Parts: sequence; C-alpha cells; structure tokens
Amino acid sequence: MSETSKTKTRILIVEDHEIFRLGIRELINHEPDLCVCGEADDVATARRLMSETGPDMAIIDITLKNSNGIDLIREVSDSGKDVLVLVLSMHDELLYAERSLQAGARGYIMKQETSRSIVKAIRHILEGGIYVSPNIMENLLSRVRAGQDPLEKSPLKSLSEREFTVLRMIGEGKATGDIAETMCLSVRTISTYRERIKEKLGLKNAAELVRYAVRWVEEN
Repeated sequence: MSETSKTKTRILIVEDHEIFRLGIRELINHEPDLCVCGEADDVATARRLMSETGPDMAIIDITLKNSNGIDLIREVSDSGKDVLVLVLSMHDELLYAERSLQAGARGYIMKQETSRSIVKAIRHILEGGIYVSPNIMENLLSRVRAGQDPLEKSPLKSLSEREFTVLRMIGEGKATGDIAETMCLSVRTISTYRERIKEKLGLKNAAELVRYAVRWVEEN
C-alpha cells in the first residue's frame, strides 16, 4: 500500500456487473481524496477483501451473483467494523430502501443517478449523514403529502431477506431448481421458503404466488 493511498478514503465496490463496476471505479479514483481498494462480484469475495483491505466504506449492490446484498450489509453492520455502507440499486421501491437502511446502510442511491450524485452520496455519508436517492425521497414525500404511511405496512415487510429474494426470483420467471442453484440452497429449502411466503402473504396456492410475484416485479 502506497503512502498516498493511506491518506485517502478507501472504498470497496461490491457489484456483479463488470462494466458498471468499472465506471464506479473510474469515478471514485478520479477524486483526489478517494480510492478503490478492492472489487468483488459476490459475498464470499467481499468478505475476503473486507478483511484484507480494511475499507472505510463499501458500495454494495442489492442483487449480487448467487447472493443477497442486504445479507452482506447486515453482516458488515454486525461485525463491529467501522465500515460505512452505501447501497447502489436498480430498485426505486421504498421497501428496498427501508430494508437496506434497517440492515445498517447509511445511504441508498439509484444506479441511474448521475456520477455527481454518487460522489455527493459518498461525501454526505463520510460527513456523518444519511443519503437517500432523490427518486426515493420524492416517492416518500408524495406519500406523506397524500396522507399515506410513508413506509406502507405491506405484507412484504414480514418476509425474511431470503424469502424476499425467492419472491423476486419467482417474479422474474425462475423455476424452483434455478432459484436453488442461484442461491446455493437445496430445492427442498426453496420449496419451504415458497410455502412460508404463501402463508405470510395469504396466498392459497402456487398459481397465486406466481401471479403475485410477477405483478410485484413488473410494478417495481
């Protein structure tokens, strides 16, 4: 490690799309006081680099290869390490932002935001603040103005992170076997998750589960 890099804020990027990861790396390394200390495309690699590189901040995508970014956020938060987390996501649904912040993230920003917004979010968090994407904030304020609960008490909030991930994959058209392979779990375990999801959401059968999941993914 060079003396220069020791004086910079060190950032670990956890993102499974190589092109997007490259763009974030170039953006961060262009800043005089920031530098990328490592890159990972899954949770296992992120864990290793977290230990090896000692980042000050981690930028984590929610949807990772064979894993769930929110699980990693919670793991980092519970580890006792002083690592700030900024979530980069394609989802502008309030429920994703809420789950991320509850897991320990200090910010949630949309992938389609400008490069200036991403740097702004990084700096705002480093200064001790919490940053939420303008798209999410606009949605939140619209609900408040309409007299609605800003974080609507959706039955989806009762799902665990893995159940939430399974529901999303069902909505994306993935079969039970494909979901099991992606999540590195058994088909039996995924079938159990499907049953729990049906029970929590009040769905009667597999057909209702699929229709619910597809509609939810299309809307979000």
